[in-house]
Order: sequence, then C-alpha cells, then structure tokens
Amino acid sequence: MDLIIRNANLPDGRSAMDVGILDGRIVAIEHALPLQAHTEIKANGNLVSPPFVDAHFHMDATLSYGLPRVNQSGTLLEGIALWGELKPTLTQDAIVERALQYCDWAVARGLLAIRSHVDICDDRLLAVEALLQVKQQVAAYIDLQLVAFPQDGLLRSASAFANLKRAIAMGIDVVGGIPHFERSMADGAESVRLLCEFAAEKGLQVDMHCDESDDPMSRHIETLAYHSHRLGMQGRVTGSHLTSMHSMDNYYVSKLLPLMREAGVAAIANPLINITLQGRHDSYPKRRGMTRVPELMAAGIDVAFGQDCAMDPWYSLGSADMLEVAHMGLHVAQMTGQEAMQACFHAVTEAPAKIMGLQGYGLQVGCHADLLILDAGNPVEALRLRAARLCVIRRGKVLSQMPAAQAQLHISGRPAQLNFRLV
Repeated sequence: MDLIIRNANLPDGRSAMDVGILDGRIVAIEHALPLQAHTEIKANGNLVSPPFVDAHFHMDATLSYGLPRVNQSGTLLEGIALWGELKPTLTQDAIVERALQYCDWAVARGLLAIRSHVDICDDRLLAVEALLQVKQQVAAYIDLQLVAFPQDGLLRSASAFANLKRAIAMGIDVVGGIPHFERSMADGAESVRLLCEFAAEKGLQVDMHCDESDDPMSRHIETLAYHSHRLGMQGRVTGSHLTSMHSMDNYYVSKLLPLMREAGVAAIANPLINITLQGRHDSYPKRRGMTRVPELMAAGIDVAFGQDCAMDPWYSLGSADMLEVAHMGLHVAQMTGQEAMQACFHAVTEAPAKIMGLQGYGLQVGCHADLLILDAGNPVEALRLRAARLCVIRRGKVLSQMPAAQAQLHISGRPAQLNFRLV
C-alpha cells in the first residue's frame, strides 16, 4: 500500500474510515484497515472528500481585472464591451501566465477539475492556443476541459462558426454558444440548432451560456432541450446560467423542467456572478437572478455550481474557492435544510464531475486517488466554515497542505490555541 488515510469521515456519513491507496487509485475503504503503507496520514475525524470541480469558468480572461480599465458599472454588458477592448491587446504568453497562476490557486483550494470556456471570436485564436498549452502543462494536477465559446454570438460575429470549427480541430473539447446574445430570438434559436447539429456530428458535448438575462421571454433553454432530445444527445448537453428562469412564470417552468429532464440537459448556476449581474434594471422588489436550483434538482436534473469569473472584466473578486461558491448558492437558493445543504456540497463535487464526464472520479474503490482532507467533520460544516484544505491529494500524491484554522485567545493572561471547528 502506498498511502493510507486513517480515521476519516466521508461525505455519505460514514465515520472512522480508513482509505487505502495503491498506484494512484483507491483500493480499500473500511474501518481499521489491517495493513501498513509507505505513508500514513491521520485525518483525525476530519472530512475526506473527492476534489472540488468547477464546470463553468473563463480562464482566458481570469486575473485581467483593470485591463484596459475597470468595469465602473459592474454590469454584464460593460464587461462584454471591456473584453472586446482587451482582446486586441492580448498576447498568448500573458494568457498562459495568468491561467497558470489561477491553476496554482485552484490546487491550493482543492479544485482539481475545471471546464473553461474559451472565446473563439478573435480570428487569431490566441486564447485557444494559450489554453491548449495550459491544459498540457497542468495535466498532472488539474483536469482542464475547454469549451469553444463564441462570445460575440455565433451568427452575430461573421467568422465565429468557422473559428469554432477550427478550435475544435485544434483540440478544444466541447461546443459552446450564447443564443441570447444574438441579434434576434430567431437567430438565437438558429444558433442552437447549428451548434447542436455540429456537436452531434462530431460526437461532442455541448455547454451553452443560455438565457443569461432577466427577460422571462428568453427561452432558448427550451430550444436546447428540444434539439438535445431530437438528436439523441441526452447526457451530453448543458445549459449554463439559465437566469431568465428566475423571472419566468411558474406555469411555463412546470412545462420546461420535464422537457429538460427528458432531454437529459444538465444545468449550471453561477451564484456569485448571477446575483451580481442580474436584477440590475430592478428597483425594488429586486430579483435575485439565480436560476431555480432547488426546483431543477427536485425534477431530477443534474445541477452544478460554477465560479464563472475571477478578477476579470465581469467580476473583481473570486479566489478559486468552490466552498465559497456553494456557500453563496446555498443562501441565495434558501437551501438551508440538511439534505439541501448536502446537495450544495454535491453541486461542487459529484454533480459537476458527472456533467463534465470525468472518468474515475469519486470516493469508491477503483476511483482515482484524488482526495481532499477538509478541516471539518461533514459537508455542512465544511460549507459553514469554508473549511481549510488540510491536504490535497492527486493520484495518491500530496500536492498541497495547509494548517488548520486557529486563533489566539488570551484567558487570564494565558494564550491558548483554539481550533475554529466545533467538535
């Protein structure tokens, strides 16, 4: 045995478990594993989990905050305009440097799989080349999946479809889209048809920015579900954002959710960004904007939470911390029941891994030994504390370690170490 983690709590509620690892895979999960290993790590009753997964991010823009200027309004449209100003000045080296820095942040926070959208509307395809290079460089410690994303609109940008096809031929993994940003609803629907048929022909997954709007009549998710079902693409199609669903009437949503379920379309909400960018035209009452996460889950639809942005033209914050993302999603969706909070943890681990189609992911015998030890006893406590990642393990090798959160308390002049976690 190469490594044994002793006395671990697991996300499914099992406690005092040992996890045995050999040749980069989990080979045993049981109480008091009667074996020895080259290395043993004491979990001390802390939570051992599979790593965090972010199924919606924009790595080509990350850490570009303030270039060429700051988004003064904080709005989605100014962010898109800013990105348009920045693109002509981008260099491949700068994109690579910023992306690699973000990947370092990600590893330290236990984020070991990321799906990143890549803008393909720049005819030079600099971002595509840069992130394909990054994907190769980080392959030993991060599963990076790339989406060909026509930021300016597939039909609105004259060369977008040709560029998207070029990007796929270069090695990009997933077909993206942004139908609500086309010039008309009809063009939006046509872009969905074209992209789904192209993906079906190539045997690729689809992940579209869909209905990222407060307009309840932005209903491209229905068209996406229709083509997913028509083309037999169940399990390979995702609608990201879906914020217009927050503003739709309940009757229409009662029709829409079964259609999505039948079509096998997954959903990704981005809590930090959705509640920041949506509702900007409201006075009061002001809409939250995030899609209907509990209702989607209740309908049997796979739902994940994504980071979306970090220090870029759209969002000046962000730190690759998926517990922060899930913590915000929990509050915005009012998911404070015990099962609901567990579901929020699932939405940054198992659910996005399933959406991305990650092979060997999980905490079962035979899975890759990609694991976290969190400074918490269970998933709910991990969310409450945004728990420290005591240990990050990839294929059985320790990548990162962090001390437990502690504070100094002076009682009668005596300093004492107090661990924040309640036990």
